[in-house]
Amino acid sequence: MFEDKNENMDEIVSGVSPEYTAPEIVPDPVPIPEPQQEKKKEKKERKWLKTVGFGVLFGFCAGVVFLLMAFIGQQTFLKDTKKNEVVIETTDTVDETDANAAEENAADAPTESNSNTIAQIAQNCMPSIVSITTKNVDEIRSFWGTQQYESEGAGSGIIVGKNDTELLIATNNHVVSGAKEVSVCFNDSEDAVVTAKVKGSDAANDLAVVVIALDDISDEILSTIKVAAIGDSASVQVGDQVVAIGNALGFGQSVTTGIVSALEREVEIDDLDAKLIQTDAAINPGNSGGALLNMKGELIGINSAKFASELVEGMGYAIPIATAQPILDNLMNRETRELAGEKAGYLGVSVQDVSDEASENYGIPKGAYIASTEEGAAAANAGLKEGDIITKFDGISISSASDLSGMIAYYKKGEEIEVTYMRSNNGVYEESTVTVTLTESEQIKEQKEQESSQSQQEEPQDGGDDRTQQNPYEEYDPNGEYSMPDQDQMEEFFRYFFGN
Repeated sequence: MFEDKNENMDEIVSGVSPEYTAPEIVPDPVPIPEPQQEKKKEKKERKWLKTVGFGVLFGFCAGVVFLLMAFIGQQTFLKDTKKNEVVIETTDTVDETDANAAEENAADAPTESNSNTIAQIAQNCMPSIVSITTKNVDEIRSFWGTQQYESEGAGSGIIVGKNDTELLIATNNHVVSGAKEVSVCFNDSEDAVVTAKVKGSDAANDLAVVVIALDDISDEILSTIKVAAIGDSASVQVGDQVVAIGNALGFGQSVTTGIVSALEREVEIDDLDAKLIQTDAAINPGNSGGALLNMKGELIGINSAKFASELVEGMGYAIPIATAQPILDNLMNRETRELAGEKAGYLGVSVQDVSDEASENYGIPKGAYIASTEEGAAAANAGLKEGDIITKFDGISISSASDLSGMIAYYKKGEEIEVTYMRSNNGVYEESTVTVTLTESEQIKEQKEQESSQSQQEEPQDGGDDRTQQNPYEEYDPNGEYSMPDQDQMEEFFRYFFGN
């Protein structure tokens, strides 16, 4: 029985269908760890991406900031560079063919043809003409003392050029001489008035250059103004038609026309003694410094004066541009100066004008006649003496005492200036040049006060004063200075110095 059971058990164990196969048990795959180098590489790639991202973001922000600063800089800090790059156009000129056509048509319709030509010239050239207004302080002496009064003057100017920082305007010296303030009006607009400075002047030729800082001129004004086209005054002929533009009577720009009446006309007006172009175009007060144009619209002269008389009509004068241009070029290249004020230098001379009578009768050159010099001051230290006549100061012609005093006001103490003077040598005047170092007037005054106090202590009690015996034609001033006689005594004065 036991065996049967075993047999049965064998059957049970092995009694499986021969077609059945036991399923194969496959173990779950074991995860293989990634290599350490690959993890490090992935981290580096992520860091690189972050770095690139931050770099792009920083670059974008920096670019925005740079553009913003550049925009602000153009409006503020870089404004000078922007102004310097502004190109001011030159006035258009009428072609010769147009001028010839106008002349041919003048026979049929002279009035209409001439009006159209003049209108075209006025339209093209007015942007180069400006109005000038000045403020002066006049001193009037009376019984009650010296009173100061403020006065205004009006004139014209011509835009002749531009440098890196300034707009250059030509005018007459007598327009800006002695001015405390100078204003320039563009385009006849009250909204286009800008403060200007006198860069330099030549009184003997009645020329001056006024400048305006480009920073003070708006872009709108710069876009509307032009530089005058320069013509050839040497080719002008008597009878040529001309156009005059200027600030007549201070009312604003006005246009007049006429012909050339004469050339190289010798004119002596005030301190001006020159050969000028004469025209019958109306030249009125305020036209001084304005333009005289040919029929091409070119500048051939600077209006300077008008012969005013009840017996005279239509006699105006202009400085030929051929004469004015080299002088203006010299003035434009000079340093722009401001009034020195309290720092002004001191020449230490008492000067007066040389009258026309003295110049004609005794052959004395025009200039600032030195009546006396102060010991220890600039002029005396440089060797200038009484009787010398200053004709140039720092290269600029001097024709009167006021010219000299007006120029010195722009120079500071300690500056070395070249002074040209004429000195009589046996009746013949010879020109010399000396370098003068301007001194300080306060030092001279203190020195004079000290010397005066010492001399008073040393003077005899009888109060005698032998200083008046030096020259019977000098008038002693109680303040310690000498003054020359008035114009009526000039002839007697020069006879005293130079004899009959």
